[in-house]
Amino acid sequence: MPGWQAIYERLKDHNFEIASVAQDTNGGKDAGPWITAAHPTYTALIGEKHLVSKLYNMVNVPTGVWIDEHGKIVRPNEVAFVDDRFKNFSGLDSAPYLNALADWAEKGNQSIYAMSEERLREKLTVNNPDIALAAAEFGLGEHLYKSGHLTEAIPHFKEAQRLNPKSWNYKRQAYALSDAMRDYGTTFMDEVEKAGGSKAYYPPPDLSPAGSPRDKKP
Repeated sequence: MPGWQAIYERLKDHNFEIASVAQDTNGGKDAGPWITAAHPTYTALIGEKHLVSKLYNMVNVPTGVWIDEHGKIVRPNEVAFVDDRFKNFSGLDSAPYLNALADWAEKGNQSIYAMSEERLREKLTVNNPDIALAAAEFGLGEHLYKSGHLTEAIPHFKEAQRLNPKSWNYKRQAYALSDAMRDYGTTFMDEVEKAGGSKAYYPPPDLSPAGSPRDKKP
């Protein structure tokens, strides 16, 4: 969060805003102290019901979505590191993404990194019933967990993972709420390794300029 504060201070005069959402089923008990200690001046929220990640099908953290002043997505879900503290694990350099973000903040949708509608359609998952059903299953699991029925919640968490296997968020939260090895027969890091390690866990953002507004003729 300190890193995002620095980015916000740098770009806020370009009509740029940040809205961060921490996914915390425990009502902010885990994420809240970190937000309070950081004293962010941008909008920082707690997503107790994981609503934002469900609506945008965010499958991992940190994830960024760029939305312009008209409420239109110009870049969909992609990994969004604000610094290099996890570079040894992720294998990703934060500079290319941050430079692209600054370019968009300064130039708006004339930035070469703002995607065209055609390219967005290629990137976005639309009308996938399994993804919508996975979100419903996960939400039911959360409700049961909060009602004190963890045992009954686990099958719904498992079904959410089956329906949307790309969602690391579902795995991370479900495993954190129980004994992962006992209840799921695995651990989070075991799942990362089975998927192919950190490169599969953090696919790099596609920052190629092809398909941006600048490619279109007037």
